[in-house]
Amino acid sequence: MVDVSNKAATRREATAQAFVELSRAVLRALPANPKGNPLEVARFAGIQAAKKTAELIPMCHPLPLSFVDVQTKIVAKGVRITATAATTAGTGVEMEAMTAASIAALTIYDMCKALDKGIAIREVVLLRKSGGKSGEYRRG
Repeated sequence: MVDVSNKAATRREATAQAFVELSRAVLRALPANPKGNPLEVARFAGIQAAKKTAELIPMCHPLPLSFVDVQTKIVAKGVRITATAATTAGTGVEMEAMTAASIAALTIYDMCKALDKGIAIREVVLLRKSGGKSGEYRRG
């Protein structure tokens, strides 16, 4: 791991997004899923994943997260997932936000795969980050 012990502990926040492409039939079936509400389960899975990021990604520093939020929204052709993570630490939370969005997307796939194996997870991206030495970043 990179030595971040000399970096100042500052408030750092990151937001990532993922898109789960679903057929119309799967979108219509979301509320009646026999496993439960895929969007709510995905929200909890994303939050849990953010807290375990350092266990999943070998060179990622374990961080004391002060905030994690995962939102899901049904949009045309699928579900948009937005995950935000924050900390006051010596390194950023981009990986926590990206992990949360990714695992939330995989959870939707898992809960809906019986209806359609053609579900696609697309566009896992960092939307923005703030804090730290490199400052502010906004996608596009």
